[in-house]
Amino acid sequence: MELDSIKDAFDRVTKKQKLSSSKSQEVVDQMHLELEQVLQKIQLADNPECPIDMNSVFAALKTKLKDIAPLTQLESTQKELNTALTKYPKLVEKSFNPDISKAYRNVDFDRHTVNQIIASHFYRQGMFELGDCFISEAGESESAASLRSPFQEMYQILESMKSRNLEPALNWALNNSNKLKDCGSDLLLKLHSMQFMEILQKGDRHDALKYARTYLAPLASNHMAELQKLMACLLWTGRLDCSPYSHSQLLSVANWDKVAEELIRQFCNFLGQSYESPLGVTVAAGVQGLPPLLKFMNVMAGKKQEWQSMKQLPVPVELDREFQFHSIFVCPVSKEQSTEENPPMLMLCGHVLCKQSIMKMSKNSTKSFKCPYCPTDIDATRCRQLYF
Repeated sequence: MELDSIKDAFDRVTKKQKLSSSKSQEVVDQMHLELEQVLQKIQLADNPECPIDMNSVFAALKTKLKDIAPLTQLESTQKELNTALTKYPKLVEKSFNPDISKAYRNVDFDRHTVNQIIASHFYRQGMFELGDCFISEAGESESAASLRSPFQEMYQILESMKSRNLEPALNWALNNSNKLKDCGSDLLLKLHSMQFMEILQKGDRHDALKYARTYLAPLASNHMAELQKLMACLLWTGRLDCSPYSHSQLLSVANWDKVAEELIRQFCNFLGQSYESPLGVTVAAGVQGLPPLLKFMNVMAGKKQEWQSMKQLPVPVELDREFQFHSIFVCPVSKEQSTEENPPMLMLCGHVLCKQSIMKMSKNSTKSFKCPYCPTDIDATRCRQLYF
């Protein structure tokens, strides 16, 4: 869904609001200054050496307040703000259909599972108090600890990294070194490299070399090039800012963010969780997929039962690549998307058709047929099912 127009309208409203607020404060300050000056004169009124005509004082104040014209000054900016505020809700209502009930399907939800998904979303975002509150009010308190503790450990590690303390991250990586190696992650090397550079930046070459011999040397067989760069940094102890590596990733602040992101990815992976929040991805994909469904349902307003019984989406819904997690195969013969009942089948010539098309062309495997891509004769009994 294109939201640029709504964002621009929102920005205009906030800009007008700030302008109106600033102008209001300016007018109030002007009036406050005039009143302060009058108060000072009134306090001196009892002094016989400086007689003051109170009538002239108040008359002068009235004139100055009239010149300031607070209502006139505020009227234009307030009018512009009101105009922007009036247009914004109309634009939002135009862009978002307030009634999405037509796209509902009668699906029985497992309330316990849904509550866990929501709570897990809060915990994986580091919103532990909010997650605890939701779990408590949803009556799911018995599952709070199991959902909370893994992500709490992860955020404790991340908080330590923000303060340049890599010890918790290194301990976790060492405890999971075999898993990291199996999935091809070099997170342990990155953390050790960062710790080495932290020691070196403090100007202690001896401690840095000792650390390298203890923790980096065992990794040399697979990461010689990276370790050679680290060892070269020893020549620039105490003056790394002037070294050839001053602008490299080794000393980059952004490197800490990248390593933290990699740690989150691997941490979630070992928990059997995706890097992105499932709830967040579902909502974002739903925002993209909902408009075409609503348009379709408006056309089929009188066929609600048909919509409820459909096994597949009635219209093609285009989603961004970030929401495409599975391969999709469309049979070139039937032009239908493969399903579990109609899976893609690999023929001996290397081309692929859906099972139903092969069955139809082979008369239920009773005769051979020619591949629609090439002139090869195909025996249906020798086709192999593919899994995506």
